[in-house]
Order: sequence, then structure tokens, then C-alpha cells
Amino acid sequence: MLRFLLVRIASAIPVLFILSLVTFTIIQAPPGDYADYIRSQAMNQGGASFAQADAQAQAYRKEHGLDKPIPIQYLNWIGGIVTHGDFGYSMFYNKPVADVVGERLPRTLILALVCHIFASILGISFGILAATRQYSWIDTVLSGVAFLGMTVPRFLMALIIVYLLVFQLNVAEIGSFYSPQYGGAPWSFAKLGDLIRHVWPVVAIATFGGLAYNMRIMRGNLLDTLNAQYVETARAKGLSGAAVVMRHAVPNALHPLVMYQGVVLPYMLTGEIETAIVFALPTVGPAIVGSMAVGDVYVTATFMMVLSATLIVGNIIADMLLALLDPRVRQHGGAF
Repeated sequence: MLRFLLVRIASAIPVLFILSLVTFTIIQAPPGDYADYIRSQAMNQGGASFAQADAQAQAYRKEHGLDKPIPIQYLNWIGGIVTHGDFGYSMFYNKPVADVVGERLPRTLILALVCHIFASILGISFGILAATRQYSWIDTVLSGVAFLGMTVPRFLMALIIVYLLVFQLNVAEIGSFYSPQYGGAPWSFAKLGDLIRHVWPVVAIATFGGLAYNMRIMRGNLLDTLNAQYVETARAKGLSGAAVVMRHAVPNALHPLVMYQGVVLPYMLTGEIETAIVFALPTVGPAIVGSMAVGDVYVTATFMMVLSATLIVGNIIADMLLALLDPRVRQHGGAF
């Protein structure tokens, strides 16, 4: 098991380098950089002439190495990460990129993890319920819910909820985690309740999509498993229906779902990111959009690399869980 884990981690390192290179190049592809943003700000707010603003932009570009070719910029950036753990300096936020990531990433991961837990528990439960009551009204309703969760865009659901909250329910506090009176207050049940009141739309929307996928996969897997010969044998031995389902069918139907968990966590991250952009919550999503809008390449590239690492880590965790769940995987080829 340890050898397998080390091999997977070692193989993930070059993948991360390739992903970071591709991401960095794509981000730099559109014309313009942060120096152009400096120039436009100087002209719009400072009243400077084009020549003066352009001189400021050129000086800023040279000072921060933005005038160098993209391969040199990438090598400088990735070299700082490898040698010093330095992800660069955010020109827009005026602080190290590590500080921006450290401030926003934990919130995103916690929200995504909460959504992942809810989506897994509810999706698996609904999948079992739908499969054991195939073609009943319960199966029809749950299948309809799963269809909506898989097809309706999450940003559209977020826009609908924002409209209802702001224009129908007159909710004024959108775009923050806490009300003003709880911002710097110590933790309490009242503050926790205020946090839930602010983030429930993000959790609900991201959970809804993940729940739909989990339910569809669990329903299909369990229906296939219930028709297997060993399940028929268990029924023939006189086991109750619940025992056949929970002791024999469900554990084997979970195998493909466990493998699917490798992409579910990144899916939850993207769901949280999309919804947080609409609600303007101070998480990863608005930071990526804001940094891309002004050409703050190091923030965008770092967040993209972190999300890529999350996808890789999710797949490794899924492989380990599958090995723990299925003895055949542990024994196959002596890999574990």
C-alpha cells in the first residue's frame, strides 16, 4: 500500500509541472498584462496623458519582469515555488500570492468538503431508495430531481436564488460570510447560525449537482448488482430483502462510486467556485475572476495549479479507498 502511494505521488509531480506550464501559457495568451491595467488606471483616475501613463506601465513591466518572454516568466515563477516556496507577488492584491491563497483557499475547501459530504450521503441514500423501488413513483421523482441537478447550470441556479433573495425577500447582506455585527466577534452559536444563513445557497447548489451524479451512479450500479447471481443465491438462502441489499449488493455497487470520488471533489470545488462568483463570496472563485480581469497572472496560475493538485489528490484518495474496500484490488498483481 505504501509503495503504491509513493509511486502515485511521484507520478503526479510531472503531471503538475505540465499542467502548470499549460495553464501559465494559456493565461498569458490574451493580449495585455497588469502593466496595461496600471496604464488605464493612471489615465482614468490620475488624469495622466497617454505618454505619461505608458511610461509608468513600461517602468512597472520592467520592474516586475513582465517584459521578459513567457518561458522566462514561467521558469522564474516555478523556480521560486520549487526552491523557496514562493508563489510570486500579487500585483492586484498587493501582497504575496501565498497570503491570498492562504486566506481564500481554506474557505473554499471547507465549503467544498461540506458539499461533498452532503452530496455523498444523500446521493447514495437516494440511489439505494430509487433502485430498490424501481419504476415506482419514488423512483420517478428522484430520477427527475437527478435530471434537474445534472442539467441545470449551477450559475443559473445561483442567479435565480440571488434574484429571489434580493428582489423578493429583500435580503441586503449578499457577498459576505457574516453580518457586520459578527465579523470580528468570537465564535458562538449565534455566529455559526449567521454563517449558515449566508452560505446555505452555495452549499445547497453545489450539493444538488453532486447529489444528482452520485444518485444516478448508485442507482445504476445497484440495479446491475441486484441482478447478479450471488445476490439471487443470497435470496435463495432465505435472507431478508434488507439484508440482501445492504450486506451483499450495496458494498459491491459502491466500487464504481468510490472510483468516481476522484473527480467528485474537484466537481464540488468548481460548483462552489461558480456559485461563489455569483454571490461574490471572498473565496477562490472571485479571486480567479478578479485576477484574470486585470492580468494578475501569478494569482490565477497558482489557483489553477492548486485546483489541478486537488484533482490528482482526489484520484489518489479514490484509489486508496477502493483498495481498502475491495480485497481483489489489494491482491491484484501484488501492487499493494
